[in-house]
Amino acid sequence: MVCESWKTYRLDEVYEFSSGLSKKREEFGFGYDFLTFKDVFNNYFVPNELSELVNSTDKEREKYSIKKGDVFLTRTSEKQDELGMSSVALKDYPNATFNGFTKRLRPKNNVEILPEYAGFYFRSPQFRSQVNSMSSMTTRASLNNSMLASLKIVLPSIKEQEKIANILLSLHKKIETNNEINTKLEEMAQAIFKHWFVDFEFPNENGEPYKSSGGEMVESEIGMIPKGWKIQGLDEIADFLNGLAMQKFRPQEDEKWLPVLKIRELRQGFTDNNSDKCSENIERKYIVDDGDIIFSWSGSLLVDIWCGGKCGLNQHLFKVTSKNNEKWFYYHWIRIHLERFIRIAESKATTMGHIKRKDLSDAKVLIPSEDIYLKANKIFKPIFEKIVNIKVESKKLREIRDILLPKLMSGEIRVPLES
Repeated sequence: MVCESWKTYRLDEVYEFSSGLSKKREEFGFGYDFLTFKDVFNNYFVPNELSELVNSTDKEREKYSIKKGDVFLTRTSEKQDELGMSSVALKDYPNATFNGFTKRLRPKNNVEILPEYAGFYFRSPQFRSQVNSMSSMTTRASLNNSMLASLKIVLPSIKEQEKIANILLSLHKKIETNNEINTKLEEMAQAIFKHWFVDFEFPNENGEPYKSSGGEMVESEIGMIPKGWKIQGLDEIADFLNGLAMQKFRPQEDEKWLPVLKIRELRQGFTDNNSDKCSENIERKYIVDDGDIIFSWSGSLLVDIWCGGKCGLNQHLFKVTSKNNEKWFYYHWIRIHLERFIRIAESKATTMGHIKRKDLSDAKVLIPSEDIYLKANKIFKPIFEKIVNIKVESKKLREIRDILLPKLMSGEIRVPLES
Protein backbone atom coordinates (compact mmCIF):
# COMPACT_ATOMS: atom_id res chain seq x y z
CA MET A 1 0.00 0.00 0.00
CA VAL A 2 1.26 3.47 -0.92
CA CYS A 3 0.56 6.76 0.86
CA GLU A 4 -2.44 8.45 -0.81
CA SER A 5 -0.75 11.85 -1.11
CA TRP A 6 2.14 10.40 -3.13
CA LYS A 7 2.02 10.34 -6.92
CA THR A 8 2.53 7.30 -9.13
CA TYR A 9 4.02 7.61 -12.61
CA ARG A 10 4.83 5.22 -15.41
CA LEU A 11 8.59 5.20 -16.00
CA ASP A 12 8.17 6.48 -19.56
CA GLU A 13 6.39 9.56 -18.16
CA VAL A 14 9.48 10.66 -16.25
CA TYR A 15 12.45 8.95 -17.97
CA GLU A 16 13.84 8.49 -21.48
CA PHE A 17 15.26 5.03 -22.18
CA SER A 18 18.52 4.28 -23.98
CA SER A 19 20.61 1.15 -24.50
CA GLY A 20 24.34 1.21 -23.86
CA LEU A 21 27.54 0.87 -25.83
CA SER A 22 28.62 -2.46 -27.31
CA LYS A 23 32.21 -2.85 -28.56
CA LYS A 24 34.57 -5.67 -29.50
CA ARG A 25 36.70 -7.10 -26.73
CA GLU A 26 39.90 -5.62 -28.12
CA GLU A 27 38.47 -2.10 -27.68
CA PHE A 28 38.52 -2.42 -23.88
CA GLY A 29 41.31 -1.76 -21.41
CA PHE A 30 42.31 1.66 -22.76
CA GLY A 31 40.67 4.94 -23.68
CA TYR A 32 37.87 6.52 -21.63
CA ASP A 33 35.90 5.59 -18.50
CA PHE A 34 33.30 2.86 -18.90
CA LEU A 35 30.45 1.82 -16.59
CA THR A 36 30.37 -1.98 -16.56
CA PHE A 37 27.49 -4.39 -15.99
CA LYS A 38 29.15 -5.41 -12.72
CA ASP A 39 29.41 -1.77 -11.57
CA VAL A 40 25.65 -1.41 -12.05
CA PHE A 41 24.74 -4.78 -10.56
CA ASN A 42 26.79 -4.37 -7.38
CA ASN A 43 26.15 -0.73 -6.45
CA TYR A 44 23.11 1.31 -5.43
CA PHE A 45 24.98 4.33 -6.80
CA VAL A 46 27.48 4.59 -9.65
CA PRO A 47 30.99 4.29 -8.15
CA ASN A 48 32.93 7.51 -7.83
CA GLU A 49 35.71 6.01 -9.93
CA LEU A 50 34.77 3.65 -12.78
CA SER A 51 36.69 0.38 -13.04
CA GLU A 52 36.99 -0.08 -16.82
CA LEU A 53 38.20 1.80 -19.90
CA VAL A 54 36.92 1.64 -23.48
CA ASN A 55 38.18 3.06 -26.76
CA SER A 56 35.09 5.22 -27.43
CA THR A 57 34.61 7.87 -30.11
CA ASP A 58 33.42 11.46 -29.65
CA LYS A 59 30.02 10.50 -31.05
CA GLU A 60 29.74 7.48 -28.74
CA ARG A 61 30.68 9.53 -25.69
CA GLU A 62 27.94 12.00 -26.53
CA LYS A 63 25.30 9.34 -27.22
CA TYR A 64 26.10 7.06 -24.26
CA SER A 65 26.96 9.74 -21.71
CA ILE A 66 26.47 9.51 -17.93
CA LYS A 67 24.93 12.50 -16.14
CA LYS A 68 23.71 13.19 -12.62
CA GLY A 69 20.30 11.61 -12.05
CA ASP A 70 20.71 8.90 -14.70
CA VAL A 71 19.42 5.50 -13.62
CA PHE A 72 21.09 2.36 -15.01
CA LEU A 73 19.30 -0.99 -15.02
CA THR A 74 20.71 -4.38 -15.99
CA ARG A 75 18.56 -5.39 -18.96
CA THR A 76 19.61 -9.04 -19.27
CA SER A 77 20.54 -11.78 -16.84
CA GLU A 78 20.71 -15.56 -16.60
CA LYS A 79 18.43 -15.37 -13.55
CA GLN A 80 15.11 -13.58 -13.55
CA ASP A 81 15.50 -12.29 -9.99
CA GLU A 82 18.84 -10.65 -10.90
CA LEU A 83 17.32 -8.59 -13.70
CA GLY A 84 16.75 -4.85 -13.49
CA MET A 85 19.37 -4.24 -10.80
CA SER A 86 19.92 -0.52 -10.56
CA SER A 87 22.64 2.05 -10.02
CA VAL A 88 22.08 5.81 -9.99
CA ALA A 89 24.61 8.51 -10.93
CA LEU A 90 25.04 11.20 -8.27
CA LYS A 91 27.31 13.32 -10.48
CA ASP A 92 28.27 13.85 -14.13
CA TYR A 93 30.97 11.53 -15.52
CA PRO A 94 32.71 13.47 -18.32
CA ASN A 95 33.65 11.31 -21.34
CA ALA A 96 32.28 8.12 -19.73
CA THR A 97 29.97 5.63 -21.48
CA PHE A 98 27.90 2.69 -20.23
CA ASN A 99 27.55 -1.02 -20.95
CA GLY A 100 25.33 -2.35 -23.73
CA PHE A 101 23.74 -4.91 -21.41
CA THR A 102 22.27 -2.08 -19.35
CA LYS A 103 19.54 0.49 -19.93
CA ARG A 104 19.92 4.18 -19.14
CA LEU A 105 16.89 6.00 -17.74
CA ARG A 106 17.49 9.73 -18.11
CA PRO A 107 15.10 12.09 -16.28
CA LYS A 108 12.89 14.21 -18.54
CA ASN A 109 12.99 16.90 -15.81
CA ASN A 110 9.21 17.30 -15.91
CA VAL A 111 8.92 15.78 -12.43
CA GLU A 112 11.17 16.39 -9.43
CA ILE A 113 13.14 13.24 -8.66
CA LEU A 114 16.02 13.33 -6.18
CA PRO A 115 18.82 11.02 -7.46
CA GLU A 116 19.51 9.73 -3.94
CA TYR A 117 15.83 8.83 -3.51
CA ALA A 118 15.81 7.10 -6.90
CA GLY A 119 18.88 5.08 -5.88
CA PHE A 120 16.93 3.50 -3.05
CA TYR A 121 13.54 3.31 -4.78
CA PHE A 122 14.88 1.24 -7.68
CA ARG A 123 16.42 -1.22 -5.19
CA SER A 124 13.26 -1.43 -3.06
CA PRO A 125 11.08 -4.57 -2.90
CA GLN A 126 8.26 -2.53 -4.41
CA PHE A 127 10.17 -1.93 -7.63
CA ARG A 128 12.01 -5.27 -7.65
CA SER A 129 8.70 -7.16 -7.52
CA GLN A 130 7.47 -5.21 -10.54
CA VAL A 131 10.58 -6.17 -12.51
CA ASN A 132 10.31 -9.82 -11.56
CA SER A 133 6.68 -9.99 -12.68
CA MET A 134 7.32 -8.17 -15.98
CA SER A 135 10.55 -9.79 -17.18
CA SER A 136 10.41 -12.49 -19.85
CA MET A 137 12.36 -15.73 -19.61
CA THR A 138 13.79 -17.28 -22.75
CA THR A 139 17.37 -18.52 -22.51
CA ARG A 140 18.06 -15.37 -20.49
CA ALA A 141 15.82 -12.97 -18.61
CA SER A 142 15.42 -9.67 -20.46
CA LEU A 143 13.80 -6.25 -20.21
CA ASN A 144 12.79 -4.22 -23.24
CA ASN A 145 11.59 -0.62 -23.55
CA SER A 146 7.89 -1.49 -23.59
CA MET A 147 8.30 -3.43 -20.35
CA LEU A 148 10.22 -0.59 -18.77
CA ALA A 149 7.55 1.88 -19.85
CA SER A 150 4.83 0.11 -17.91
CA LEU A 151 6.81 -0.07 -14.64
CA LYS A 152 5.84 2.43 -11.97
CA ILE A 153 7.69 4.87 -9.75
CA VAL A 154 6.07 6.35 -6.66
CA LEU A 155 7.16 9.86 -5.67
CA PRO A 156 6.42 11.86 -2.53
CA SER A 157 7.17 15.57 -2.46
CA ILE A 158 10.78 16.53 -3.09
CA LYS A 159 11.14 17.50 0.57
CA GLU A 160 9.97 14.09 1.71
CA GLN A 161 12.19 12.40 -0.90
CA GLU A 162 15.12 14.25 0.65
CA LYS A 163 14.20 13.20 4.20
CA ILE A 164 13.75 9.55 3.19
CA ALA A 165 16.98 9.54 1.22
CA ASN A 166 18.95 11.11 4.08
CA ILE A 167 17.91 8.36 6.50
CA LEU A 168 18.84 5.56 4.12
CA LEU A 169 21.95 7.34 2.85
CA SER A 170 23.35 7.70 6.38
CA LEU A 171 23.23 3.90 6.75
CA HIS A 172 24.55 3.35 3.23
CA LYS A 173 27.50 5.71 3.76
CA LYS A 174 28.42 4.06 7.05
CA ILE A 175 28.49 0.68 5.29
CA GLU A 176 30.68 2.14 2.54
CA THR A 177 33.00 3.71 5.12
CA ASN A 178 33.30 0.37 6.89
CA ASN A 179 34.16 -1.32 3.59
CA GLU A 180 36.86 1.27 2.93
CA ILE A 181 38.32 0.82 6.42
CA ASN A 182 38.43 -2.95 6.01
CA THR A 183 40.02 -2.68 2.57
CA LYS A 184 42.81 -0.57 4.09
CA LEU A 185 43.19 -2.92 7.07
CA GLU A 186 43.47 -5.95 4.77
CA GLU A 187 45.98 -4.21 2.51
CA MET A 188 48.06 -3.17 5.52
CA ALA A 189 47.95 -6.63 7.10
CA GLN A 190 48.87 -8.33 3.82
CA ALA A 191 51.78 -5.95 3.29
CA ILE A 192 53.12 -6.59 6.80
CA PHE A 193 52.60 -10.34 6.37
CA LYS A 194 54.60 -10.35 3.14
CA HIS A 195 57.32 -8.24 4.79
CA TRP A 196 57.64 -10.78 7.60
CA PHE A 197 56.96 -14.15 5.99
CA VAL A 198 58.03 -13.70 2.36
CA ASP A 199 60.72 -11.02 2.49
CA PHE A 200 61.95 -12.21 5.95
CA GLU A 201 62.23 -8.67 7.23
CA PHE A 202 60.55 -9.32 10.58
CA PRO A 203 62.27 -7.50 13.45
CA ASN A 204 65.24 -9.27 15.00
CA GLU A 205 66.12 -9.08 18.70
CA ASN A 206 67.36 -5.52 18.14
CA GLY A 207 64.24 -4.44 16.27
CA GLU A 208 66.09 -4.39 12.94
CA PRO A 209 64.89 -6.08 9.68
CA TYR A 210 66.10 -9.68 9.97
CA LYS A 211 67.33 -10.51 6.47
CA SER A 212 68.81 -7.15 5.47
CA SER A 213 70.55 -6.92 8.86
CA GLY A 214 72.42 -10.15 8.23
CA GLY A 215 70.09 -12.61 9.95
CA GLU A 216 71.21 -16.22 9.53
CA MET A 217 69.65 -17.96 6.52
CA VAL A 218 69.78 -21.65 5.59
CA GLU A 219 69.19 -23.63 2.39
CA SER A 220 65.79 -25.20 1.77
CA GLU A 221 63.76 -26.74 -1.06
CA ILE A 222 62.40 -23.29 -1.90
CA GLY A 223 65.63 -21.35 -1.42
CA MET A 224 67.17 -19.54 1.52
CA ILE A 225 64.95 -19.22 4.60
CA PRO A 226 65.55 -17.99 8.17
CA LYS A 227 67.25 -20.47 10.47
CA GLY A 228 64.75 -22.40 12.59
CA TRP A 229 61.85 -21.99 10.15
CA LYS A 230 60.07 -24.94 8.54
CA ILE A 231 58.33 -25.58 5.21
CA GLN A 232 54.93 -27.22 4.91
CA GLY A 233 52.18 -27.52 2.34
CA LEU A 234 49.15 -25.25 2.66
CA ASP A 235 46.98 -28.28 3.44
CA GLU A 236 49.26 -29.14 6.37
CA ILE A 237 48.66 -25.91 8.25
CA ALA A 238 44.86 -25.98 7.83
CA ASP A 239 41.96 -28.27 6.96
CA PHE A 240 40.05 -27.56 3.74
CA LEU A 241 36.47 -28.84 3.99
CA ASN A 242 34.54 -28.94 0.72
CA GLY A 243 30.84 -28.08 0.93
CA LEU A 244 27.80 -30.19 0.16
CA ALA A 245 25.68 -30.45 -2.97
CA MET A 246 22.95 -28.52 -1.20
CA GLN A 247 20.24 -29.39 -3.73
CA LYS A 248 20.22 -32.76 -1.96
CA PHE A 249 19.56 -31.12 1.40
CA ARG A 250 16.52 -28.96 0.74
CA PRO A 251 14.45 -28.22 3.84
CA GLN A 252 11.33 -30.30 4.28
CA GLU A 253 7.98 -28.63 4.80
CA ASP A 254 7.92 -26.74 8.14
CA GLU A 255 11.61 -27.63 8.72
CA LYS A 256 13.95 -24.89 9.88
CA TRP A 257 16.38 -23.81 7.18
CA LEU A 258 19.60 -21.92 6.53
CA PRO A 259 20.55 -19.80 3.52
CA VAL A 260 23.12 -21.50 1.27
CA LEU A 261 26.55 -19.93 0.83
CA LYS A 262 27.59 -20.12 -2.82
CA ILE A 263 30.20 -18.19 -4.81
CA ARG A 264 27.60 -15.47 -5.49
CA GLU A 265 27.02 -14.89 -1.77
CA LEU A 266 30.74 -15.05 -0.99
CA ARG A 267 31.41 -12.40 -3.63
CA GLN A 268 28.75 -10.01 -2.35
CA GLY A 269 29.46 -10.72 1.32
CA PHE A 270 25.93 -11.67 2.41
CA THR A 271 22.97 -13.91 1.68
CA ASP A 272 19.65 -12.48 0.53
CA ASN A 273 16.12 -13.43 -0.50
CA ASN A 274 17.49 -14.95 -3.72
CA SER A 275 19.84 -17.33 -1.90
CA ASP A 276 19.02 -21.04 -1.93
CA LYS A 277 17.89 -22.77 1.26
CA CYS A 278 19.11 -25.92 2.97
CA SER A 279 18.02 -27.90 5.99
CA GLU A 280 19.28 -26.64 9.34
CA ASN A 281 19.96 -30.28 10.25
CA ILE A 282 23.03 -30.72 8.05
CA GLU A 283 26.23 -31.81 9.81
CA ARG A 284 27.55 -29.04 12.05
CA LYS A 285 30.88 -28.90 10.23
CA TYR A 286 29.10 -27.71 7.07
CA ILE A 287 27.55 -24.72 8.85
CA VAL A 288 29.39 -21.43 8.32
CA ASP A 289 29.53 -18.74 11.01
CA ASP A 290 30.79 -15.18 11.12
CA GLY A 291 34.59 -15.08 11.09
CA ASP A 292 35.05 -18.33 9.14
CA ILE A 293 37.56 -18.38 6.28
CA ILE A 294 35.90 -19.41 3.01
CA PHE A 295 37.90 -20.24 -0.12
CA SER A 296 36.20 -20.63 -3.50
CA TRP A 297 38.31 -23.20 -5.37
CA SER A 298 36.24 -23.56 -8.56
CA GLY A 299 34.92 -21.04 -11.07
CA SER A 300 35.74 -17.64 -9.55
CA LEU A 301 38.63 -18.22 -7.16
CA LEU A 302 38.58 -15.96 -4.13
CA VAL A 303 39.10 -16.13 -0.38
CA ASP A 304 37.31 -14.04 2.21
CA ILE A 305 36.43 -13.74 5.88
CA TRP A 306 32.73 -14.57 5.93
CA CYS A 307 30.58 -12.33 8.13
CA GLY A 308 27.22 -12.66 6.41
CA GLY A 309 25.58 -14.73 9.15
CA LYS A 310 25.01 -18.43 9.70
CA CYS A 311 24.54 -20.46 6.49
CA GLY A 312 25.19 -23.80 4.83
CA LEU A 313 28.42 -24.44 2.90
CA ASN A 314 27.82 -25.34 -0.75
CA GLN A 315 30.10 -27.46 -2.89
CA HIS A 316 32.96 -25.69 -4.73
CA LEU A 317 33.73 -23.79 -1.51
CA PHE A 318 36.22 -24.76 1.19
CA LYS A 319 35.67 -23.87 4.82
CA VAL A 320 39.21 -23.52 6.11
CA THR A 321 39.95 -24.29 9.75
CA SER A 322 42.89 -25.30 11.93
CA LYS A 323 43.40 -26.69 15.42
CA ASN A 324 46.99 -25.45 15.58
CA ASN A 325 47.13 -22.14 13.72
CA GLU A 326 45.40 -18.80 14.03
CA LYS A 327 42.97 -17.81 11.30
CA TRP A 328 45.06 -14.81 10.21
CA PHE A 329 48.02 -17.11 9.51
CA TYR A 330 46.39 -19.45 7.02
CA TYR A 331 44.15 -16.70 5.60
CA HIS A 332 47.15 -14.64 4.54
CA TRP A 333 49.01 -17.67 3.19
CA ILE A 334 46.01 -18.51 0.99
CA ARG A 335 46.03 -14.91 -0.25
CA ILE A 336 49.78 -15.16 -0.99
CA HIS A 337 49.10 -18.19 -3.23
CA LEU A 338 45.79 -17.00 -4.70
CA GLU A 339 47.22 -15.53 -7.93
CA ARG A 340 49.02 -18.80 -8.62
CA PHE A 341 45.81 -20.75 -7.96
CA ILE A 342 43.91 -18.49 -10.36
CA ARG A 343 46.50 -19.16 -13.08
CA ILE A 344 46.19 -22.91 -12.50
CA ALA A 345 42.39 -22.72 -12.76
CA GLU A 346 42.55 -20.62 -15.93
CA SER A 347 44.81 -23.22 -17.56
CA LYS A 348 42.19 -25.96 -17.19
CA ALA A 349 40.62 -27.00 -20.49
CA THR A 350 37.18 -27.21 -18.90
CA THR A 351 34.19 -24.91 -18.73
CA MET A 352 34.85 -24.20 -15.06
CA GLY A 353 38.46 -23.72 -13.98
CA HIS A 354 39.42 -25.13 -10.61
CA ILE A 355 42.30 -26.29 -8.48
CA LYS A 356 42.92 -29.75 -6.98
CA ARG A 357 43.99 -30.75 -3.49
CA LYS A 358 47.44 -31.49 -4.86
CA ASP A 359 47.73 -27.79 -5.66
CA LEU A 360 47.19 -27.06 -1.97
CA SER A 361 49.97 -29.52 -1.10
CA ASP A 362 52.27 -27.94 -3.68
CA ALA A 363 51.65 -24.45 -2.27
CA LYS A 364 54.46 -24.12 0.23
CA VAL A 365 54.22 -22.03 3.37
CA LEU A 366 56.82 -21.10 5.93
CA ILE A 367 56.34 -21.86 9.60
CA PRO A 368 58.34 -19.40 11.70
CA SER A 369 60.03 -20.08 15.00
CA GLU A 370 57.69 -19.96 17.98
CA ASP A 371 58.92 -16.60 19.25
CA ILE A 372 58.35 -14.94 15.84
CA TYR A 373 54.92 -16.55 15.55
CA LEU A 374 53.92 -15.17 18.96
CA LYS A 375 55.20 -11.70 18.07
CA ALA A 376 53.29 -11.82 14.78
CA ASN A 377 50.13 -12.96 16.55
CA LYS A 378 50.14 -9.80 18.68
CA ILE A 379 50.02 -7.76 15.47
CA PHE A 380 47.81 -9.78 13.14
CA LYS A 381 45.17 -11.20 15.50
CA PRO A 382 43.83 -7.78 16.62
CA ILE A 383 43.67 -6.64 12.97
CA PHE A 384 41.79 -9.79 11.99
CA GLU A 385 39.33 -9.36 14.87
CA LYS A 386 38.82 -5.69 13.96
CA ILE A 387 38.00 -6.66 10.37
CA VAL A 388 35.47 -9.24 11.59
CA ASN A 389 33.83 -6.76 13.99
CA ILE A 390 33.49 -4.13 11.26
CA LYS A 391 32.02 -6.69 8.84
CA VAL A 392 29.47 -7.80 11.46
CA GLU A 393 28.55 -4.17 12.12
CA SER A 394 28.00 -3.64 8.38
CA LYS A 395 25.76 -6.71 8.27
CA LYS A 396 23.59 -5.23 11.03
CA LEU A 397 23.46 -1.87 9.23
CA ARG A 398 22.35 -3.60 6.00
CA GLU A 399 19.63 -5.41 7.92
CA ILE A 400 18.37 -2.11 9.38
CA ARG A 401 18.47 -0.47 5.94
CA ASP A 402 16.62 -3.37 4.33
CA ILE A 403 13.92 -3.27 7.02
CA LEU A 404 13.43 0.48 6.68
CA LEU A 405 13.61 0.62 2.87
CA PRO A 406 10.18 -0.87 2.00
CA LYS A 407 8.48 0.88 4.92
CA LEU A 408 9.84 4.31 3.96
CA MET A 409 9.17 3.77 0.26
CA SER A 410 5.52 2.84 0.88
CA GLY A 411 4.81 5.54 3.44
CA GLU A 412 4.20 2.97 6.17
CA ILE A 413 6.81 4.92 8.12
CA ARG A 414 6.51 8.66 7.58
CA VAL A 415 9.35 11.06 8.22
CA PRO A 416 8.73 14.42 9.90
CA LEU A 417 9.09 17.24 7.39
CA GLU A 418 9.65 20.04 9.89
CA SER A 419 13.21 21.29 10.15
